[in-house]
Amino acid sequence: MPPNGFHRKPRLLVLNQYYWPGYEATAHLLHDLCVALAETFDVTVVTGMLALPGVKAGRAEVDGVKIVRVGSTAFPRANLALRGLNYGTYLLQALRTSLALPRQDIIFCMTDPPMVADIGLIVARRSGAPLVVTSQDVFPEVAVELGRLRSRALVGLLRLLVNLYLRRADRVVAIGETMSRRLEEKGAPRSRLRVIPNWVEAEVIVPQPRDNEWAQENGLVGRFVVMHSGNVGHAQDLDTVVRAATFLRDLDELTIAVIGNGARWEELVRLSDTLEADAIRFLPYQPRKRLSASLSSADVHVIGLASGLSGYVVPSRLYGVMSAGRPVIVTADEDSETAQLVRKIGCGVVLPPGRPELLAKAIRRARSGEFDLDEMGRRARAYVIEEADRSIAVRRYRAVLAEVLP
Repeated sequence: MPPNGFHRKPRLLVLNQYYWPGYEATAHLLHDLCVALAETFDVTVVTGMLALPGVKAGRAEVDGVKIVRVGSTAFPRANLALRGLNYGTYLLQALRTSLALPRQDIIFCMTDPPMVADIGLIVARRSGAPLVVTSQDVFPEVAVELGRLRSRALVGLLRLLVNLYLRRADRVVAIGETMSRRLEEKGAPRSRLRVIPNWVEAEVIVPQPRDNEWAQENGLVGRFVVMHSGNVGHAQDLDTVVRAATFLRDLDELTIAVIGNGARWEELVRLSDTLEADAIRFLPYQPRKRLSASLSSADVHVIGLASGLSGYVVPSRLYGVMSAGRPVIVTADEDSETAQLVRKIGCGVVLPPGRPELLAKAIRRARSGEFDLDEMGRRARAYVIEEADRSIAVRRYRAVLAEVLP
């Protein structure tokens, strides 16, 4: 049903490098959102190539959403220069492709890559359409904090590009209150800022028994399982997880499962081998249809965020863990969204980042029964159903888009 004042569905153009069937968090989130919005909008997603079998450039329609996949490069993301090439080829082709589409009524961007909203700004001005940007992280500050960018000239240029769209976008959506303050400090007008946390499909990721079929297939039955499931990158404080294993060598039944891939996967495998952290097991990303089983196979999950990243990054994988009804150990600064949320709900333990000995102590306490892990898991699941289900986020996004519709 078209919104009031429209005789057709308004055209919504979505720009983001990653989309279905990618494993990236933004790929999942954006697919969920676009499918829901396609009920009232004519949704077109301009996205990039994925290093997955069978993924080709071209046009398709999936779940009511038109997908235009441009022929960008899809090199491994561990190499910063190759990642930059992926960004550059996607941005150039996304701009060319978007300008060739019919005029749009709203332009919507997620910040992957961080400068994609500048492309969105150009297309919005050409179409006379409003621009809505969802900031999944605060760039380039997150890269500076992680030591990934050190060139003052490049950092200055990137800040200029980011500030350009922050000041001009009709709405800027932050995924947390701390991030909203960071974006305001960077120049986003407070009147245009909205906060909509990321979400999970609570009916898709559901609690399952710990000793489920996936656990059996992966040799986790009868083990005490600590899990990280998601991106294996620079922001996740995974060194702390690997080093914590060295304090727990006496726990023969312990398995620390690191599930996923990313820029630091090979480096962390080497660190684990060097430290002889035999409890660590590296497993690949799991298909979405198996997430309920894989996430439920853990007794407790570790959600890490490197020091100094509060408000710059909000780990979205927390919601999947909570939807599976599992407790968490958070290693993050106290003022981070993740630490504050876990304390508020009472669904886990919060520790400072970069302290493997404290993480090892918390794992030992969890295994010995000092924490009521089942009750923590119940609280996590209840919160997701009430506050973090996809339906709630979609309703909030509909409201933001209604604010800017001509």
